[in-house]
Amino acid sequence: MIHPHTELRFINETVGNGVVATKLIPKGTITWVMDPLDREFTKEQYQQLDSQFRDILDTYTFRNNKGNYILCWDHGRFVNHSFKSNCLTTAYDFEIAIRDIQPGEELTDDYGYLNISEPFEAADEGTHRKVVYPDDLLNFHKDWDAQIASVFFLLESVQQPLSRFLTDSTKARIEKVLKKETELASILENYYKG
Repeated sequence: MIHPHTELRFINETVGNGVVATKLIPKGTITWVMDPLDREFTKEQYQQLDSQFRDILDTYTFRNNKGNYILCWDHGRFVNHSFKSNCLTTAYDFEIAIRDIQPGEELTDDYGYLNISEPFEAADEGTHRKVVYPDDLLNFHKDWDAQIASVFFLLESVQQPLSRFLTDSTKARIEKVLKKETELASILENYYKG
């Protein structure tokens, strides 16, 4: 489920639609959480689908660490790529804002951690990275872990309208990290080795 202070808007001819903040979303806010309406397709289910449906899944899903395709039921599936993303996924089935997201600003992910199957050339944003590769998670997880760690402990200090959708087991894992009883899990846990 995508954060409630967002809406779907047309961005441009290149990327099409995107998810835009309607109010300030402070850093440390959960911006998306896996919920019971999100659909998970196994590799076998994917292969049995008509090619038109496989094309849809190729466009609008990410792959989890089991290699399954996750299709968001709401407009979360329209979050676009950026090498300067303002959201990062975590090992806890949610994404977090790594900086303040202003009203009118697009919410973005770095597709490098979404287990893409094929490399793709992204829009030039003035970064050293120009192409998203399937193994980006292996190469950049330490950088992403540091960004997540810099905001993770803000979970308790900002409003979390999506926290009610976290599973009890996820809440327990988060609580242990916040109490410093265990280490923050690495984003690398999301890597699919396929």
